[in-house]
Amino acid sequence: MRRWGTALAALTLAGAGLATTAGTAGAAAPSKAASAQAAACATAWGSGDKAVQPAGHRLLKNIRAGQHECFDRLVFDVKGGTTADPTGYRVGYVDAMYQDGSGDPIAVGGGAILEIHVVAPSYDLENGGETYPGRAGKPLPGVDIAGFRTFKDTRFGASFEGETQVGLGVRARLPFRVLQADGRLIVDVAHSWAAAR
Repeated sequence: MRRWGTALAALTLAGAGLATTAGTAGAAAPSKAASAQAAACATAWGSGDKAVQPAGHRLLKNIRAGQHECFDRLVFDVKGGTTADPTGYRVGYVDAMYQDGSGDPIAVGGGAILEIHVVAPSYDLENGGETYPGRAGKPLPGVDIAGFRTFKDTRFGASFEGETQVGLGVRARLPFRVLQADGRLIVDVAHSWAAAR
């Protein structure tokens, strides 16, 4: 009788182990729809600094933001920029943001700070007239990022020596890319590392 009891206990434990393994495997395996969506959002943008040397004088006209399935987007409308004659920029993660010119610290909310320099001032180089109404340390005028998945804060840094500085607070240090189209410099920050969803 004792052998049967021991054998029965061993079989019960083995069965429980198989049920646990099967349940775990089923839970870990993504659905085909989820796999296809992750593949559609996959990115290899990386989080390292990105830059293009300036090609000529530009003027910053506006900054706006948008949400996409795979990323959040910040768009700089730049007068004079073309795909053939790109606008200069430097974009990279920093531990803290300091205003160009003064060196004053600027608090930027979020888990990481993406600092963006666009070689396009917010003032006309010839007459000094304002072309974009940004103010040091303040949120970007007209840019509403409430409810965005990745963007958490925006701050105008400065427009100094022909460049405009912006701080973009993001949820974490995530992959990003910089694109250019006629009249636009575009910064996309992915929603995640595994899939820019």
